[in-house]
Amino acid sequence: MSERIFISSVQKELADERRAIRDFVRGDALLRRFFDVFLFEDLPASDRRADEVYLDEVGRCPIYVGLFGQEYGYEDATGLSPTEREFNQATTQRKPRFIYVKGADDHGRHPKMRALIGKAGEQLIRRRFNGIADLTAALYASLVEHLERTGHLRTRPFDAAACPDATLADISEDKIKWFLGIAGRERQYPLHEDTPPAEALVHLNLLDAGQPTHAAVLLFGRQPQRFLLTSEVKCMHFHGTEVAKPIPSYQIYKGTVFELVDQAVDFVMSKISRAVGTRALGPQAPVDYELPHEAVAEAIVNAVAHRDYTSNASVQVMLFADRLEVWNPGELPPPLTPESLRAPHASIPRNPLIADPMFLARYAEKAGSGILDMIARCKQAGLPTPEFRQEGGQFVQRLRRPTPAVTPQVAPQVDSGRNPLKEQSLQELAIALGLSVAQVTPQVTTQVEKVLTATAHEARSREELQAATGMIDREHFRKAYIEPLVTAGWLERTIPDKPTSRLQKYRLAAKGGDWLADAAKRGSK
Repeated sequence: MSERIFISSVQKELADERRAIRDFVRGDALLRRFFDVFLFEDLPASDRRADEVYLDEVGRCPIYVGLFGQEYGYEDATGLSPTEREFNQATTQRKPRFIYVKGADDHGRHPKMRALIGKAGEQLIRRRFNGIADLTAALYASLVEHLERTGHLRTRPFDAAACPDATLADISEDKIKWFLGIAGRERQYPLHEDTPPAEALVHLNLLDAGQPTHAAVLLFGRQPQRFLLTSEVKCMHFHGTEVAKPIPSYQIYKGTVFELVDQAVDFVMSKISRAVGTRALGPQAPVDYELPHEAVAEAIVNAVAHRDYTSNASVQVMLFADRLEVWNPGELPPPLTPESLRAPHASIPRNPLIADPMFLARYAEKAGSGILDMIARCKQAGLPTPEFRQEGGQFVQRLRRPTPAVTPQVAPQVDSGRNPLKEQSLQELAIALGLSVAQVTPQVTTQVEKVLTATAHEARSREELQAATGMIDREHFRKAYIEPLVTAGWLERTIPDKPTSRLQKYRLAAKGGDWLADAAKRGSK
């Protein structure tokens, strides 16, 4: 970030002060990280009127600094000086305005300058200065306060600091209710589902002087990316082993941290191979994915929970032919290193107020065991140990996919128990889900399979089906799963003429039943 500061007044009376501010800001180790200074004298000659340049620059510069001296300056046809016109424009455009008046009193000051100082005093707090040292000290205090207020310079951790412009109206009561329900079931969290949102946020330490913190918005915001644009997750699927365009599948997911994890995990699991086992050990045939679901989820949870949310970069989930890579902005906190993650280690979350609710909802573990569990899951699946590295301010997690087995080509065999599901129904489902037939044929997504299984014996409500899949976002679940399955003829409504009825339930349709029967047959072989 580099915000330009507009310094008003081109009067010779304050020329030294103007240059002193420019040199002070550019020379200060802190301020130069965040600010630059515009001085009219620094511009090259141009075929433009000076007053047009002044006002254009006021519009471009995020911060206005007014230096008011004894003189009022040249007056235009309306009787206004450039200094007053600049002040008026900064006021109209609602820019931060810092006003510094030279002199302890107004004795000998031009009447119009006294009036301008009075007008400014009615709108904001002015500061007086006698010399350059007074001026730079006062300006430094104002700019540091501005950085703290806008969140660019924090005395509190990012997740604990108030989210600028966010109010309780920006927090979703439904999302808090969902969280309290799952936290109570999974971790015996004491608050009831019907706890008022403000009380729940206080209990979770997610309010700063009554205002929602960044963590509150990321966890329970109605539209978190409205306040934190780069909190989104970008998911990409490449058929080869390198980043190459065009990208075959590219999704940008938005929502709370819980929704981001769900959507990104679903993206990966829907695009990797799976195998259906037998029902020897239970009524449902087990499903094994080439990458363990728990390991994929752990990598994505790590990226979302522990990323640097002040960065302009986003979490990236990239699935290649030979590996899964999850990139997130930020570096491991000392004393952790990529190598130390392979041994028992302390949990040192970058954003503890985000990590704690994710633990309560059983999305994350507190004891630093998540990475070790990921390593163990991959080992159990016969996969290489996950790799971790720091690269250009990004933390990278890599999970290797298994090497595809090469089998000789054989003549197709006639199978009397052939899948009765017609090719047309697969095409319909592929279109409805936004996938290719090649993707749908070997791997109906985990969530789709759970929906079909849940409706195998009785009709279920949308809420029951959503709970069966573990999905959070009601609207996403309806649009991405329920509606496509109904459209493709794999599910059907119990009240078809009233789709939005509160009594609506969904039952397994013929095409969905055919797929389940065929999956069971494959698993028993």
